[in-house]
Amino acid sequence: MNRVWVWSLLAVLAMAGGAWTDEFPLKEHPDSKDWPDLFGPNLADANFPKGVWYVQDGVLTAKEDRCIWTKKQYENFILDLEFKNAPGSNSGVFVYCSDPQNFIPNSVEIQICDDYAEKWAKMPRSWHSGAIFGHQPPTEQVVKKAGEWNRMTIVCKGPMIYVMLNGKPVNTFDMRKYSSAKKNPDGTDIPPWLSKPKAELPTKGYIGLQGKHGDAPIYFRNLKIKPLE
Repeated sequence: MNRVWVWSLLAVLAMAGGAWTDEFPLKEHPDSKDWPDLFGPNLADANFPKGVWYVQDGVLTAKEDRCIWTKKQYENFILDLEFKNAPGSNSGVFVYCSDPQNFIPNSVEIQICDDYAEKWAKMPRSWHSGAIFGHQPPTEQVVKKAGEWNRMTIVCKGPMIYVMLNGKPVNTFDMRKYSSAKKNPDGTDIPPWLSKPKAELPTKGYIGLQGKHGDAPIYFRNLKIKPLE
């Protein structure tokens, strides 16, 4: 093979890699108003326990600590949403879930939490809003106080997960680095109920939201999704 041709090809690939690096993490929240609704119109594309999840005035919430799931599995995508905590809320967004009946060890959770509530403020930072729950804390605390709307954008591209919260990129998570079910790469303990290493999970699955967990409601609106190539 011609050596000049080889070096030209490598240069093109390097440029493509640089462009990809520039694309994520996002610099700002996307314009998602024309994207499809995550759960379809009137929750037609969702699986959830009857009577638990409901929409009122465009706001999705739950009466119990039960999840709502997409009917479809997603691989590479951008998920854009707004959430509002109540005092003491503890919720989350689950991605790459392969088993909704046993979702805790079989998914990745992007944490949503009232970080200002006393019972959650004292927990490890990997339990705070914008964290990959139990694994990697957010780079900074930017969640708003209970009663105010927050915006979160989650990018899932293969093993890479990027989280933006209220205009700040707060997490870049590489599943491949998390090969243990007991210890994170930084030496911190992983909660025992997260019993599967993230490096072993598939990078395709259902998307879900956690309901009224921690005895406090959680509210969502403008849930939009865009598949990526």
